[in-house]
Amino acid sequence: MLQGGQETVGSGRLVLAMNTDIQARASRFNVFPATEYDQYVAGHSQATPYHSSAWLQATESAYGHTGWLITLHHNGILCGVLPLVEVKPPIGAESLVSLPFCDLGGVLADNADIREHLIAEAKILAKTNRIKTLEIRDGGDVLETGETLEGLPAHTKVRMLCELPESSEALFKSYKPKLRSQIRKAEKNGLRAELLTAPDSVNLFYNVFTQNMRRLGSPVHSLQWFQDLKAAYGDHMLISVVFQGDKPVGAGIVLLGGKQACIPWASTLEEFNRLAPNMLLYWSLLSHVCDLGYTLFDFGRSTLGEGTYRFKKQWGAEPYKLVWTEYHSGEQNPTGLDASGNGATRASRLRPVIENIWRRLPLPFANWLGPKLRRYITL
Repeated sequence: MLQGGQETVGSGRLVLAMNTDIQARASRFNVFPATEYDQYVAGHSQATPYHSSAWLQATESAYGHTGWLITLHHNGILCGVLPLVEVKPPIGAESLVSLPFCDLGGVLADNADIREHLIAEAKILAKTNRIKTLEIRDGGDVLETGETLEGLPAHTKVRMLCELPESSEALFKSYKPKLRSQIRKAEKNGLRAELLTAPDSVNLFYNVFTQNMRRLGSPVHSLQWFQDLKAAYGDHMLISVVFQGDKPVGAGIVLLGGKQACIPWASTLEEFNRLAPNMLLYWSLLSHVCDLGYTLFDFGRSTLGEGTYRFKKQWGAEPYKLVWTEYHSGEQNPTGLDASGNGATRASRLRPVIENIWRRLPLPFANWLGPKLRRYITL
């Protein structure tokens, strides 16, 4: 294991662990060199697009949450990072999360010893800042054959990943005839998909997204959140919009990083679902990133056996474990987070009631109130 004394530095809340060779540090995100951080992330095999400094940048600028980077240098060379966000709700306990508003984050390190050292430094940061809860959201291994639906708790959450071939032509040929037919159905129904890069394309996405989230009974992110994501990610954030005539009826966002693409948000208007806009939406994004040379597509989190799980499975996605770990006052919570389906909370039991009320709100009011709540909902 790595060795070294620990020193806490005053009002700057800087935590150091040092010996002659090793320096571990907790730095405010806005003071650590973003280029050095992003270069390390880009070269790490376990990195996701969420690990980019762009995610932390948008989190700070859109919602005012404080971003932190736990880093470890060995002989001056960066060999491990842990991005964190400090979330302070007006009511309830503060938390340090890696990372909020997505399924993944966690440690990127050269080896297991460095990983443990970074987590230890994160615990020190939490203690120094008097934050009781530390959440680390890692991705795990693929589920073994036969493990998918048997022997796991109900409501188990998984990450759905799809390996991409060398071209969109090869990808399309890999699909079953039914899926290919559904993609063509959308086109035959007069729908078209456009990949947009201009900043104002966020508005088209948001128009569809807000209507769908109200229908689902869920508070919506702010428009500023998506605008700041686009500003931070630039060309590494793609927006696809499906049109019927001039009307947007579906929209989705893909983030790019390394050789991986992920789709954190996709929505369609319910009254147009009979025309299969979701099939064309996903195909437009999958085919594009495949031809760009990306080799892995992350469909996001799903519950085993439910509708979204089956939808993603038909595109070739396989379930991977989500390893979410929660620490309270430095000690690991034995029940963990909800990724495993365990530890149902009072809030989760109230969720159906809240969703039903939210669906009845006028859309302008839901769009005004939603971001004020959503900024503190870290999932």
